[in-house]
Amino acid sequence: MEGRLVYANNNDNWEHQDVTQNGIVQPLLTDLYQITMAYAYWKSGKTGDTAVFDLFFRQNPFQGEFTIFAGLDECLKFLQNFHYSNSDIAYLKATLPPSIEEEFFVFLQRLNVNDVTVYAIEEGSVAFPKVPLMRVEGPLIIVQLLETTLLTLVNYASLMATNAARYRMVAGKNVSLLEFGLRRAQGPDGGLSASKYAYVGGFDGTSNVLAGKMYNIPVKGTHAHAYITSFSDIGDLQHKMLVDRNTGQERDLLALSIEWRGKIAGLLDTLVDAASDGELAALISYAIAFPDGFMALVDTYDVKKSGLLNFCAVALALNELGYRAVGIRIDSGDLAYLSNKARECFVKIGNKYNIPWFAQLQIVASNDINEETILSLNEQGHKIDCFGIGTHLVTCQRQPALGCVYKLVEVNGVPRIKLSQDVGKVTMPGRKDAYRLYGADGHALIDLMQRSIEPPPQAGERVLCRHPFQESKRAYVIPTSVEALYKVYWQNGKVCQPQPSLKEVRDRVRASLQTLRQDHKRNLNPTPYKVAVSDCLYNFIHDLWLQNAPIGELS
Repeated sequence: MEGRLVYANNNDNWEHQDVTQNGIVQPLLTDLYQITMAYAYWKSGKTGDTAVFDLFFRQNPFQGEFTIFAGLDECLKFLQNFHYSNSDIAYLKATLPPSIEEEFFVFLQRLNVNDVTVYAIEEGSVAFPKVPLMRVEGPLIIVQLLETTLLTLVNYASLMATNAARYRMVAGKNVSLLEFGLRRAQGPDGGLSASKYAYVGGFDGTSNVLAGKMYNIPVKGTHAHAYITSFSDIGDLQHKMLVDRNTGQERDLLALSIEWRGKIAGLLDTLVDAASDGELAALISYAIAFPDGFMALVDTYDVKKSGLLNFCAVALALNELGYRAVGIRIDSGDLAYLSNKARECFVKIGNKYNIPWFAQLQIVASNDINEETILSLNEQGHKIDCFGIGTHLVTCQRQPALGCVYKLVEVNGVPRIKLSQDVGKVTMPGRKDAYRLYGADGHALIDLMQRSIEPPPQAGERVLCRHPFQESKRAYVIPTSVEALYKVYWQNGKVCQPQPSLKEVRDRVRASLQTLRQDHKRNLNPTPYKVAVSDCLYNFIHDLWLQNAPIGELS
């Protein structure tokens, strides 16, 4: 793909910052009507016109009252690499109507985004409906051509980061979260984006190895049921020796495990004869391969009758040889009950054989987990240390799209308004700035939009905040502090702000969420966060509305 940075790269010196731009993200990753509008603008002699567009969403996802803004870094990379290649122009010539003039293709090939300016909220910040996430200014044709690509880079990233942040909140700070969704994601690009933005939203790692390489995300994984079922009995075990760290001599891990299984069966209230020898062989094989990383799947046959007994036997044999097992994964069944039984077994063995760390072995749960599952498990008093979450996380099953839009609000310095029978779809015209007003307790009180020509609100000074469309909804606010939400991120053909690492964006998510009151973040019936406009902007909107709304006639 000419002139593009792509995912595939066999260079051992591959640097993370050099590969995070997907080669698919390019000017042709757009809707056809953007190109046809560009031609119509060009044909109409509007190449000198300038415009302002707002990129925003109208409603928070997942029946919640906050959204995490993500995808800005990818938008800036897109701008850095914006260029119509020779093959792009050749394709457009073959695709668009033959009546399109040759000079337009010359115009396209010479386009750059040096005259575009992008203002945005800091990536990883909480954001709210109608407050633009990004304000894009510049030549009308160019900023129009950016629409679809910017939307696709922001929509899923923000939705995914928000979904992950919600899982983080319901799981609690003491439980680890792993993203296991690659096999269920909407294709490879969806899978990579899901891994990246799950980490941004608060997940601790991913099973996606390429995402780990590209984004420096911790990679975690165990084994599948297939590994267990590939062993049918003890005879399938070809290697059974492991070096004893205490003596440096090889010892028979199989013999030790069988011995321990006999010792602890009564303690765990189960029978040796009920346990699967094929499962034991598989676990011994895996332990020999990863003696310092022994994390075993225990639900292939029966957790209580077989899996726990076999795991504990191998873990105790490893302990005798100077190794520590990591824990178990449960992928089916009653997760609350089984996690409690597993913890009970680990505590019994730890106490019986004076192995304190054994009681703290990690319990990982997977099995089509969603927000409601975790909330239910919390109520049942589970003993799970880590959730592996796939389908519901990466596909955002509760709400598959955020619905960001990109609306024209000004042309050549003249404000533009889009009217609608649905008041929620009426745009707020003109160039605007946004501020977050904080109360004495440090929590955010309200987001305030105002015309860019207005002076910013000041801490300690009373501000009239109005609902943008409902005349009677208004309130005075005296903020303790004021945060200007927008920074210039792109100007004069270059990025204007230091770009944070993925971990720094993740830290920003956590810090930003802490500025919200708990009732705004709760899972059930959260309190709506208020978004307002200044009195000046309110009057401006409604004056322009009246100017543009057609007057009816009764007859």
